[in-house]
Amino acid sequence: MHDVGINYLVGLPISELHWLLDPFQLFTVPLDDWITRLIEFLVENFRPFFQAIQIPVKWILNVFQDVLTDAPPSLVLIVLSLVAWQLAGAKIGIYCLLTLGFIGFLGSWEEAMVSLSLVLTSLLVCVLLGIPLGVACARSDRIESSLKPLLDAMQTMPVFVYLVPVVMLFGIGEVPGVLATVIYALPPLIRLTNLGIRQVPEDVIEASIAFGATPNQLLLGVQIPLAMPTILAGVNQTVLFALGMSVVTSMIAVPGLGLLVLRGLGNLDVGMAAVGGISILGMAILLDRITQAAGQSQSISDQHRRPMGLVRQWFAPAKRKGLAKTT
Repeated sequence: MHDVGINYLVGLPISELHWLLDPFQLFTVPLDDWITRLIEFLVENFRPFFQAIQIPVKWILNVFQDVLTDAPPSLVLIVLSLVAWQLAGAKIGIYCLLTLGFIGFLGSWEEAMVSLSLVLTSLLVCVLLGIPLGVACARSDRIESSLKPLLDAMQTMPVFVYLVPVVMLFGIGEVPGVLATVIYALPPLIRLTNLGIRQVPEDVIEASIAFGATPNQLLLGVQIPLAMPTILAGVNQTVLFALGMSVVTSMIAVPGLGLLVLRGLGNLDVGMAAVGGISILGMAILLDRITQAAGQSQSISDQHRRPMGLVRQWFAPAKRKGLAKTT
């Protein structure tokens, strides 16, 4: 029987044996056509919906850009350094002052502020979406198992793949760049929010329930505060992912430091590309240090040495004098 099968195959002409050597020529799945038709269907029938999505994102982006780009650079530099000091300590505040000042003297201040506004907008959208989704995953294993394949795909799919459907659905410019960034930077925040809430000790939850805490009180007063370091680690990853997308989104006409790098590469201008790359590096280190320090606990004495603590100490004597006069 074995010999009969071999003789049959040997007796077949080469044209009929070809499908055995290359079976993929017999049939191919037209996935590219299906996806193209789906995107075209969405564009034709849901264009107003996708345009409506851009309205709140555009408004948030305009607020950040108006504050960061229209205000005098020296004022923005001082305010951002004070914010960094408040969130991460005096050393990071000084580092913020030196880093942003160095970026300004490189001639890329405006591009840096545009990139910062894009990162902050993407971060805000990710927080508004990611934390509720992470809480939902922590409360329901079914939701977690449903979202896990989607999050895996969002994190592993090449970022350039996001640009084609985003451009077809939303066009080109800053808002589509923000939306593409959100798709790429959202999964870490969802995963770490879910992880942080699930790691809250069971005895703490049982004690809170025993004292009559409602589900909302348990979530807002116990679970989220205890999970905050893990959630802020997700915020840290989201910020870095968003800044890392700046060069990719520059391909769809998103301004900022990424566009500076892209122009340098296109014109073979090594200096311009280096200025953009160094500026991105400085901002990445700065944002990483700020978000890392924000997730760490602060001592009372350390809080008193930060801007808000110094302001309270400054006004405390006057407040005590006012109370003494009234009594």
